[in-house]
Amino acid sequence: MFLLNILQEHGEQGVAAAQHGAEAAGHGGGHHVPWLAEQVNHLFGPAVFEMQKAIMPPIYKALKIFGPHWPGEGKTYDQYIASGELPIPTQIVMFSVVVFIAVVVLWLLRGKLSTESPTSRQQTFEVAVEAIRSFLADLVGPKGIKHFPVVMTFAILILLSNLLGMLPDMISPTANFNITLALAITSFGYYNLIGIRENGLWGHIKHFAGPIWWLIPLMFPIELISNLARILSLSIRLFGNVYGEEQVSGAVAGMVQWGLPVLLMPLGLLTAFLQTFIFVLLSMVYLGEVSHHDDHHADAHGHEPAAAH
Repeated sequence: MFLLNILQEHGEQGVAAAQHGAEAAGHGGGHHVPWLAEQVNHLFGPAVFEMQKAIMPPIYKALKIFGPHWPGEGKTYDQYIASGELPIPTQIVMFSVVVFIAVVVLWLLRGKLSTESPTSRQQTFEVAVEAIRSFLADLVGPKGIKHFPVVMTFAILILLSNLLGMLPDMISPTANFNITLALAITSFGYYNLIGIRENGLWGHIKHFAGPIWWLIPLMFPIELISNLARILSLSIRLFGNVYGEEQVSGAVAGMVQWGLPVLLMPLGLLTAFLQTFIFVLLSMVYLGEVSHHDDHHADAHGHEPAAAH
């Protein structure tokens, strides 16, 4: 429950645009709450709220970074809902839907895989798989394929999240800054973990120092800050584009309810696929920076003496 509240509240501390998007998707606050989110909170909200009442106030008092007190402190469940809050935020419900859809679709697709007579859906999926594998080989190296499960998981979840908002009475989870921030932190943590695992802690830290020793006092803080800034870069780019596209489409649909909204659907599809590609591509680039290619280069250099003889 702590994680639910962290995701719910964190965006309110960031950039003004991210703040607005987090409030729009995460709280009632006058904004439309999907029917599914209402039903989930109706079924599980009271129990979750009681757990939050016991857990969250001490955390707020100890950390003092999310506000002076937890929004539900001293309130009943009905008062909490009436204030525009949800025990289970809308973006959490929507992302859970995405995970469920991904699991079901992949399970069904796996049962219909065929090497003799592949369907058009299987061939389309295979093209995407081969594209990711090719990018990993080019950007990370010959051993980059071991990162395929993580990278492909990012691709599937982000793409489905981007597309979910095109369905009636649904909201894209990635139109909420909290979700994109969580995805960015996951990518950031993963590639840094790989860097430490492959190069050791000291070797990974030296990566920020640069090749020239006398520039270390200048380069180390610059590289460290730029590395940390990748969290904001990944999260705000994805959030801003998806949220912006949804707001434009919603505004146009409010003014012209027939015809024009359909013409904007290709823009939504383009945004969904393009932002998925950018996030996944940058994640692979970051993996390539911390992964060494010693085996590949050693093989290349190892054949040179033999050729000379």
